[in-house]
Amino acid sequence: MADKKTLIVIDMQNDFLWEKRKTMFDYDTDRLTAAVNDRIHQFEQAGDDVIYIAHILPNLPTNRLFIGFSIRGTQGAELYGGVDIVSKLYFEKNLSNSFTAKKFREHMARQDYGEIYICGLDLCGCVGKTALGAAKLCRKVFLFEDAVGCRFDESRKQKMKKRLAAAGASFI
Repeated sequence: MADKKTLIVIDMQNDFLWEKRKTMFDYDTDRLTAAVNDRIHQFEQAGDDVIYIAHILPNLPTNRLFIGFSIRGTQGAELYGGVDIVSKLYFEKNLSNSFTAKKFREHMARQDYGEIYICGLDLCGCVGKTALGAAKLCRKVFLFEDAVGCRFDESRKQKMKKRLAAAGASFI
């Protein structure tokens, strides 16, 4: 069904948004969460699917020591409490591109969404990589500029935007 749409909410997790987060995650939590929630309700009210993705790493000593976030079984890896949950469509990934996660990829193939809309974290990380993955599958891909966080400098942000545009993704 080519006209079927979905919103993918990426990595809106405690470790990136709550007050106990590492200083490298300097997102404006209130602004970003409000924008993401607006998009969630827009899609819910239209009857479109809302999918939640969480970056979850194995709970191994090396991951706890060297990475220190998104560790399976920790409170920090859970979806941020300020994000509105309107569906049970939840998938976990351990790489930046959500399409590398088998269950998510299988769901997307079964649903055959014609248009994919993306919000969440981070433009230069998982949001950008997932958008590139969707575009590679010849889907129409849209990113909500007001509902995508980016912790990187303007130069890196612009480089990713150009890469996404070249792949056919659009910012709205």
